[in-house]
Order: sequence, then structure tokens, then C-alpha cells
Amino acid sequence: MLNIGRVLVIDDDPIVLSALEVQLSKLGLKEITLVEAATDALEQILSANSPPFDIVICDLQMPVMDGIEFVRRLADMHYPGALILLSGENARTLQAASLLASKHKLNILGTLTKPVALNSLRETLGTFEREIVDLRGLREQIMSKEDLTQAIEQGQLILYYQPKISLADGSLKGLEAVVRWQHPRHGLINPDQFIGVAENYGLIDKLTFAVLDQAFRQMAQWRRVGKEIKVSVNVSMDNLSSLDFPEMVLSKLSEHNIDPKLLVLEITESRLMLNPDKVLDIVTRLKLKRIGLALDDFGTGHSSLAQLRDLPFDELKLDRSFVHDSTADAVRAAILHGSIQMADQLGMVWVAEGVEDLEDWIYLRQFDDGLLQGYFIGRPMRPEDLDLWQKEWQERYRALAKQRE
Repeated sequence: MLNIGRVLVIDDDPIVLSALEVQLSKLGLKEITLVEAATDALEQILSANSPPFDIVICDLQMPVMDGIEFVRRLADMHYPGALILLSGENARTLQAASLLASKHKLNILGTLTKPVALNSLRETLGTFEREIVDLRGLREQIMSKEDLTQAIEQGQLILYYQPKISLADGSLKGLEAVVRWQHPRHGLINPDQFIGVAENYGLIDKLTFAVLDQAFRQMAQWRRVGKEIKVSVNVSMDNLSSLDFPEMVLSKLSEHNIDPKLLVLEITESRLMLNPDKVLDIVTRLKLKRIGLALDDFGTGHSSLAQLRDLPFDELKLDRSFVHDSTADAVRAAILHGSIQMADQLGMVWVAEGVEDLEDWIYLRQFDDGLLQGYFIGRPMRPEDLDLWQKEWQERYRALAKQRE
């Protein structure tokens, strides 16, 4: 049984409402409110006489006020709970609505197609039970400027490394350094929970150079035992606002005696580029210093073809949303194929992120040499675990190669 609070279900079809009520009750939910109109739902949410709803399940196709307008109204009132979208429309329409809700900064929990399968409903609600409640409380407790400053200064940030392997022969081609916050009370916290905080409070340069320094020390340690490993480090567009950024990076490389060719800076544009001329200046000088450049999360956020046209990137990182499950989605597959072909024509290395399972691996084998990254190959790991991973991966790769024969 699921341990979830109050749920509001909105659908203009009373038969659908009744069926969902039965299913939710089977899953152990007791506080279920049913309404047939989005306008009535807004009144329920805004009512001062009732406790807040933890989850709203909303149909897209409704008269008077459709689901899209309802989502916009939720965003305007800064609804703090989770949202599940429900529809009998095609998958692309449902996906577009989900993307819109995410862009409105709502906690979009998932989407469900009609008729709703009990297992799908259980899985979607289970995500809320496991993650959303804890995450909301965690943000309130620790995401302050003072806490993050203390984390940087006291060395609470640690690096994990995720392998990038060659599609052609399975060999290790590099590692992506992934920062984690080892919080003294709340344990290990992923970067998506504090990078935005660092950007908003002007701490991103301190955080980035703390990460670079730690990565360079590890690369120097690997060099002492005869390993020359290329390492990728994520940088924010906010890092590219200071004209002396290239010199500062080069100084750190020199301090640790690291060849600049072993560093790749993965640039993620999480917000709009405010000064394109300055960014072009900085990125071009990084390139002149032989530092590798990768456009991260291509196809999402603000990453665009214009950046490929104007900035001298070496790598194109294809976001997992276009890689994972491409076998089952013709749209994803078309975008994936087009992006790989474009990278090849531009003479860029392409990196497919989000290779999560055997199906992803088999699908990507149809392409020529590129780089692959994802949980199927290896999760982010501590440096001391790399040797064991390499041994196990080589054995797995030989078995996978035999299967192909």
C-alpha cells in the first residue's frame, strides 16, 4: 500500500473518475477528491478550509478550461505538490503537455494514457512516495547560500567519475567528473539539487574551481601510476562571464602538471546566454589553449544549432531523452539519427548519454564510431573503483561482442 496524502482527480467523464477512485483505493489511498471541471478544481486547491493536495491528477481534454490552461493556472499560484497528466490523446501531445508543465517549474510526476492501467498508476505514484516528499523537505532544510558556501570551503564536495567508452571497440575513452555533496546530516546529494543554488547566489565560480582542483589532483595521481585519462568537467554559462576564466583554468592545469588536451569542459546552458560576444571570446581562447569543449545536453534547454555554428566545440553530447528507449519512439530515433549524422559531418565526436539497458546498447551498435555513456556501461563511481569496473566491463564487452557474432 502506498503512503500518500490527499489526491485531487479532475476529469469531465464521471466513468473515468469512478474507475480512478476504485484504482486509487486499491492502492491504499484514502483521501481522494473527485471533480469534473478544472474551474471547480482550482476552487478546491485555493480553498482555505481544506488541507493542501499532495497530488493532482488532471485530464487534458476538458470543456470550458482544458488541462493546458489548468497547468498554467497551477504555475501562476505556485502549486507546491505533484502533478500527473492524464489523456486519451496521442503520446506526442501528452509529452508536449508534460514538457510544458516542467517548464512552468511544476513537479510533474508523470503521464498516464487512458484507459489507465493499475500497474502504471502504482509505479507513477510510487515515485512520489519515494522521492518527491523527501526532496521537498530536503530543499527547505539545506539549500541556503551559507550551507553551500560551507560545503565548498570545508571540502564536502566530492567527485564521482562515469566512464565514456568507444562504440567501436569498448575501450575507455574518458571519464566525466560528477560532483556530489556529502552533506554531514543528509548524506549524498546530487548536483541537480545545488548547481542552480550556486548559480543564483553567485557561487558557481567557487564551486567550479573546487571541482577542477579536485579533478586535476586525481588526474595527477593517475599519471603517477602510468594512466593518462581524459576527464570531462561540467561548467555553467555563468562561469563564462569572466574574461580571465581561460587563464585561471590553464593556471590550475599547470599547477598540477596536467596536459590541457586531457581536459574537456562540458558547457551546459541552463539559462539564456546574456553576452554572446564575451562567451565567444572565452570559448575560443579555451580552444586555443588545447582544452577540449563539449556542448552538453544537446537538444534540450537553450542548447541550439546556433551554438554549433558559432562556437568551436569538439564534442556533441546527445541528451539521454533522445537516446534511452529510442527503439520504441520514432521521434526520438529520428532526432538521434539526425544529430549523429550532423556531428559526423561537422567532424565532431558524438557522445550518447543515457545508455541505460541492453536495448539501448543494441540499437546504438548500428552507428559508426562514437562514445557511449550510461548506467548500462557504468554508474558514476569513486576513483578507487575504476580498476574493478574496467576489469568487469572488459569481460562484459567480450560477451556482448560474441552475442553480436
